[in-house]
Amino acid sequence: MDGANQSMVSEFVFLGLSNSWETQLVLFVFSSMFYVASMLGNSFIVLTVAWDSHLHSPMYFLLANLSFIDLSVSSVITPKMIYDIFRKRKVISFGGCIAQIFFIHVIGGTEMVLLIAMAFDRYVAICKPLHYLTVMSQKMCILLLGASWVIGLIHSVIQLVFVVKLPFCGPNVLDSFYCDLPRFIKLACVDTYILEFMVTANSGFISLGSFFILIISYIFILITVWKHSSSGSSKALSTLLTHIMVVILFFGPCIFAYTWPQPTSQLDNYFAIFDVVLTPFLNSVIYTFRNKDMKMAMRRICSQLFVFRRISEIIKVL
Repeated sequence: MDGANQSMVSEFVFLGLSNSWETQLVLFVFSSMFYVASMLGNSFIVLTVAWDSHLHSPMYFLLANLSFIDLSVSSVITPKMIYDIFRKRKVISFGGCIAQIFFIHVIGGTEMVLLIAMAFDRYVAICKPLHYLTVMSQKMCILLLGASWVIGLIHSVIQLVFVVKLPFCGPNVLDSFYCDLPRFIKLACVDTYILEFMVTANSGFISLGSFFILIISYIFILITVWKHSSSGSSKALSTLLTHIMVVILFFGPCIFAYTWPQPTSQLDNYFAIFDVVLTPFLNSVIYTFRNKDMKMAMRRICSQLFVFRRISEIIKVL
């Protein structure tokens, strides 16, 4: 029996975050401001790494791809959320809901693996410095990036293969502002206990396990840094602390969303806002203002753009 053909639900209705006009206004201003800042900041990071030859190294290659992922995760959820804030009826089509879930988990799984790849890059740079360029070759970087996207795709598809066949014949109200698996599955017309457990195992436990692996890895690297009193140890320590902050910002809301026993709590929605609106912005700020090489490269680009603009103005006058 094909469950997908029995589905009578053509759209889902979001309850949103609040019915208070004042709260909606605050959310609109907050989300819009940080979304624009995140898009500009992460776009500038990608441009800077691509433009400046001083940043053509494995670490910045991975950083540029992390910024690209942050651009993607913001664009999947935030524009729809901002558009819906003042709307009385917040709806999304069945296909749009499935697409949102698909891209959320592709991007989330990819970022998870990419953060592990960045930890590996720091491990090689600090613990095996003489072999760094050999191990972290261009081929290895492309391999790590490709593996990140493949694993993210598999992570998403494995869940959706079972979810898209569920029959949805009645309730279509989601107590959220976007589509995701925990609430989506609960609206099905069949018993979904096994699927809910699978989602927890696939997303929750993997997020939790990856988080602990990363933290343990960074603790090991920090111990190695402290044991060596070289001139570059302070710079390495600063870079590591930056990476650890990004790991906590990314995994914190993910772990809460997929391992918390009651996903209908309002707190879960606000953690989601933090994850899709604030975290991409904070990532760009952290990597910009805590990284001297990045700040210097951005200054060089700004000065070059200023010179180009002045030359263009002079040419127009002539």
